[in-house]
Amino acid sequence: MTIEVLGSIGVGLIAGSFALLAFGGDSLIELISGLAVLGGLRRDSSRIGGVIDSKRTEQFTSLLLFALIPVIGLGTVYSYVSGLKPEGSPLGIAIATGAVIVMPYLYIQKKRIGRETRSLALSMDAIESVTCLFMATALLGGLLAEYFLGLWWADYLATGIILAFVAREAVESYHELQQEKAPDA
Repeated sequence: MTIEVLGSIGVGLIAGSFALLAFGGDSLIELISGLAVLGGLRRDSSRIGGVIDSKRTEQFTSLLLFALIPVIGLGTVYSYVSGLKPEGSPLGIAIATGAVIVMPYLYIQKKRIGRETRSLALSMDAIESVTCLFMATALLGGLLAEYFLGLWWADYLATGIILAFVAREAVESYHELQQEKAPDA
C-alpha cells in the first residue's frame, strides 16, 4: 500500500496525471484507515481510550476524504484550463495494474479475517479495497488510452471517475459517523 501511495503520487507529479495523484491521495487515506483498524484490533476493546481514539481516527479520515474532493476537482479544472496535457506513463500503468491484481486478494483476506474475528471495522475496511479496485480499473483504462492511443483527455475522464468514488466514500463515512452519534444523543 505504501508503494502504491508513493508511486502514484510521485509518478503523477512527473507525468502531470491528476488521475494518478487522485488515486494516490485516496490510497493514502485508505492506508491511514487501515492502520487505524489494525491499531483498533490490537487494543484491548474494553479500554474506553481505544474507542475514543478510534472515533477520532474515523473523523480524521472522513475529513481527509472531504478535503481531497476540492483538491482533486480544482486541480483538475486548473490543469485543464491551463492546457496541461498529461503524459503517458508506463510506470503509472504498472502501479495501476499492480493495484488491480492485489486489491481482490486484500478484499478476500480482510473479509475472511473480519468474519473470523467478528470485526465489523475490518469487514468495512474490506469494502474500501473493492472501491480501490474500481478506481484502479478506471485509472488503468485512462492511462492505457493515454499511453497507447494518445488520448490525453482520458486522464481527465479517469480523474472524474475517481473523484466520484472519493465523493461517495466521503459521504458514506459521514453517514457512518452520524449513525454512530445517533444512539448517544
